[in-house]
Amino acid sequence: MDYSIKQNDVVAKAFKNAPNNNQMLSPKIQRDITECFAKEVLGHVMKEIGNGVFSLLVDECRDVSDKEQMAVVLRYLDKCGLVQEKFVGVVHVEETTSSYLKSCIDLLFSQLGLNLEQVRGQGYDGASNMSGEFNGLQAKIMNENKSAYYVHCFAHKLNLVVVAIAKKIFEVGDFFDMVSVLLNVVGASCKRKDQLREHHQEEVRKAIGCGEIATGTGLNQELSLQRPGDTRWNSHYKTLLGLSKMFSSVVKVLEYVEKDGTDTGKRRQAREKG
Repeated sequence: MDYSIKQNDVVAKAFKNAPNNNQMLSPKIQRDITECFAKEVLGHVMKEIGNGVFSLLVDECRDVSDKEQMAVVLRYLDKCGLVQEKFVGVVHVEETTSSYLKSCIDLLFSQLGLNLEQVRGQGYDGASNMSGEFNGLQAKIMNENKSAYYVHCFAHKLNLVVVAIAKKIFEVGDFFDMVSVLLNVVGASCKRKDQLREHHQEEVRKAIGCGEIATGTGLNQELSLQRPGDTRWNSHYKTLLGLSKMFSSVVKVLEYVEKDGTDTGKRRQAREKG
């Protein structure tokens, strides 16, 4: 609403004269307003592309609630000849098979009024479901459009090189092996994940109460410990970032596992890592 008020005098006047019980600040109304903005932006992007050609950039990962989400970006030249990369949506995918991802893209394209024949490039990571020569997503799209050439994401390639080099350094390899064991102990069950979440929420509440951290929209979002993967660029950084922010909570869960855990192996690992 603040944005609309600053941009439009009519809206500003109406908001100023509105009664206190009609300030349009409820979460539902805010979501509706955001959705309206999103539709306007998408409409502008689709108008800009028109019947022109573009490249399709796709990646999928799990969110904090463990739901698989697929992000879709379109890369194209505008009328001034400048490269534009526009995010056009996130699609919840129940499966990560190439066939299912292809059907989700088909559905999204139909909603946006786009056609696969307009695609001139594909950019994904190197996972087999995306890059597979015969059954990957890129192959399925190429079967319908021979001009939709696939390019392996350069950032993903760089990540693979960095991971390969890091593994040659024994200390680095040992460190990430230890992190992997730590995640296995702390995240071995839903119960431990819940304990970790509850401990961290309590830590955040105490920090807010002491004024150590600020509050506001978008701050103090729920965190989780993501398992690093060599084929997911930036995942190691995200794992270490989450671990550093939740460190005291992780220690408490390790202490619980060591004291009250039922698995002897996990109790021993908790003692070693704690």
